[in-house]
Formats: sequence, structure tokens, C-alpha cells
Amino acid sequence: MTDSSALFAGQTPLAVRMRPTSLDEVAGQGHLLRPGSPLVALASPDGNRAGAVSVILWGPPGTGKTTLAQAIARSSGRRFVELSAVTAGVKDVREVMQEAMTQRDLYGISTILFLDEIHRFTKAQQDALLPGVENGWVLLIAATTENPSFSIVAPLLSRSLLLTLQPLSDDDLGGLIDRAVVDARGLAGAVSLDDEARSALVRLASGDARRALTSLEAAATMAEPGDDQTPRITADHVAQAVDRALLRYDRQGDEHYDVISAFIKSIRGSDVDAAMHYLARMIEAGEDPRFIARRLVISASEDIGLADPQALSIAVAAADAVAFIGMPEGRIPLAEATAYLATTAKSNAAYNAINAAIADVRAGGFGRVPKHLRDAHYPGAKRLGHGKGYVYPHDLDVGVATQQYLPDELRGRRYYEPTNRGVERDIGARVEKLRKILGE
Repeated sequence: MTDSSALFAGQTPLAVRMRPTSLDEVAGQGHLLRPGSPLVALASPDGNRAGAVSVILWGPPGTGKTTLAQAIARSSGRRFVELSAVTAGVKDVREVMQEAMTQRDLYGISTILFLDEIHRFTKAQQDALLPGVENGWVLLIAATTENPSFSIVAPLLSRSLLLTLQPLSDDDLGGLIDRAVVDARGLAGAVSLDDEARSALVRLASGDARRALTSLEAAATMAEPGDDQTPRITADHVAQAVDRALLRYDRQGDEHYDVISAFIKSIRGSDVDAAMHYLARMIEAGEDPRFIARRLVISASEDIGLADPQALSIAVAAADAVAFIGMPEGRIPLAEATAYLATTAKSNAAYNAINAAIADVRAGGFGRVPKHLRDAHYPGAKRLGHGKGYVYPHDLDVGVATQQYLPDELRGRRYYEPTNRGVERDIGARVEKLRKILGE
């Protein structure tokens, strides 16, 4: 084993030590760091400071949001204040704004306020930022892992530039790991790294720079001297340091949408094994189980419908069960609902019916409600002919009256076309009988 006391004692974490001091050292995010881009202009000490704008950095953990903010602060020479939405409140924000205004008015110094995890701020707390951003007292750099459209108030969004960060590529992570091994701020060449170990670190990091460096640091403490007496990190050391794979998955990025899309399409395609695989991926990645449950309810309505009316009840019951018992036990009703939905009969007839009806309405095809169906309870309604001629179905032996229900403009229009699958086979026969009685 390496002498961890010599290598790491009294040091801050490797991921913190390796944070870039300038934008040139930032790994990845090339789409945001092109010459003349807003972030590059914001970091330039010679740039047009009056034209600088506040920005919101949105991306998965470990993609460099805090790193970018600190690199900009160091490069620009502006006063830098950092707050975390986890611990800060409205009082803290107002104090920063007041001090920033004083620094600007008395000394001509502009202030960058970096607010980490802004999505944790309430609406009132976010509103407290508006005067400072609006009047230019501070340049706000806010970081969030949540979709800003849902987690940040509209006035603040409209006053800021939204920049989306991407998970680091394998090449970006590999270069970052290589630099950390030899850099004086990192491991300073005290260990070497096998190719297999390097590949394992990249794979396990799943696009997260912080994970990559944390895993590297942990593996380095287990490295043993090689032929040249330099401790060497092997794939086995990485496996011991990281006890399970970290899925390349984030709750707002492409993988979130790709995996849930594959999950729903597997259910629709009746592949129960594939559906279980994608369900497991979401559960292991920490996906919100309520989101999964909602998608099951939608699938039961959209893809199964009346081919099996029981499917919706089972999906709703699974959603209720997850809310009641929580995780990890909630995985069981989710799996039960997934298996049922994937293996039962499928029909999208009800889904198609409402879509076709909405399309007609949007195109202006709605017409007047037939007079015999209009409300006849208010004074003067009967004088207008409302309700006249209406036949009460319960007064008839068959319980169905031959009368017009659709507006004249849509008379005879059919929206619901049942399939011959599952329970809907019987529903289809019944629908045809009803349409004949109704005079269609």
C-alpha cells in the first residue's frame, strides 16, 4: 500500500485541488467557451464589463458549474461572493446586494455573486435577487441541476442567459485523470495508472469529473509498488475503491429522456424483460419513483386503454403504493405494474379518439350544441327552445334513445374506433350496436 499519510494527509480533496484557475484549464464545455462567447467575455479583465450579463448554468453534477464560476472570478478580477442556496436566506442575499452596491458606487468594483443550487431557493428568495440583477448591482452566476423552466422564477430567467452544460466526454475525463496524476496540485506523479484502471475510472465516472477524481484519489490509497517501486493503480484497486458502477444517467439530461422513452416503448412493444431492465436502470440511478409511476399511468391510458381497463387501476394503485411506502420497497409495485402493462393487450383507440376530436375543435369544427341538449333549467331557457324534444334514455327499455348528440356540423363523425384486442373486442361490438340505435 502507498503511504497515504505522506500523499494525502492534511490535504483538501483531489477534486477541489484540481479545480482550474482559468477557463483554459476547464475540461469539456467547448460549446460554451468559444472565443467571444458570453462566459469568455465575462472572464476577460479587458472585456466590456458594462455589457456583461448574468448567467444560469444548468447541467448534471460534476460538469463544472462551480469550476466555471470560480475560474471567471479569478480571471476577471471582479469581486467574488459565493452563496449556497442550501444554507443562505433572503437576509444573506440582501446583505450581498447592499455591499455590492456600495463597492460599485464608492470604488467602481463590480461583484460576481455565485449562487450554487439555486433551485433550492423558494420563489420569495429568488425574487430577492431581482433588484440586484435588474439594476446591475451584481453579475449573477447561478448553478442548478434542475430544469430552470420549472425551478427558477420567470422574471429571473428573463433577466439571465441560460447556458446548458453537458456531461464530460470520455476523452475529457481521461485527460482530466491524466493531469491529476502528474499535476503538482494533484498526485504529483506519486503513483502511476494502468490503462485498464484509467478506462475503469472513465467508465465509472459517467461524465462526472468530481466522481472521476474522487475515485482516483480513493484508488491511489490502495496502490502498491510496481517494478519501478512507484505505486501503481490497477483496475482491481479501482474496483475496490468504487463498489458499484455509477450509471451514465441524470434526471434532466438526454439519458433521462432516452431511458424513460425506451421503458415506455418496451411496454408498448410487450417486451417485459426490456421494460424491467430500463426500470432497474432508473431505480439504480435514483430517478424519482413518482415520475416512473406517472409514466406508467400514462402508458396504461395511452397504449393499453380499453383493451384492458384493469391496467389503469393497477398503474394508479402502483403510484399510490409508491407514495405510501416509499423506496426501496416501492420498486416492487412499480415492477408489478410494469410486468402487467407489458404483457397485457394493447390499444391506443381512446388516445386516438381524443386527439382526433381535439383536432376538429382546434380547426373550428365544433358548431352549436343541439337545442334539445342545451340546459333548460334557467329562467327563459324553455322559451328559447332549450331541452325541447329531449328523450330521457332511462325511460326506455333499452336505455338508449334515438336522438342526435353531435352538433349538425359534425353529425356522423366517428372518433372512437375500437380494436379487436382484449376486452376492446367486446366493446367494439357494443359500440356498433349503440351507433345503430342512435341512428348513425
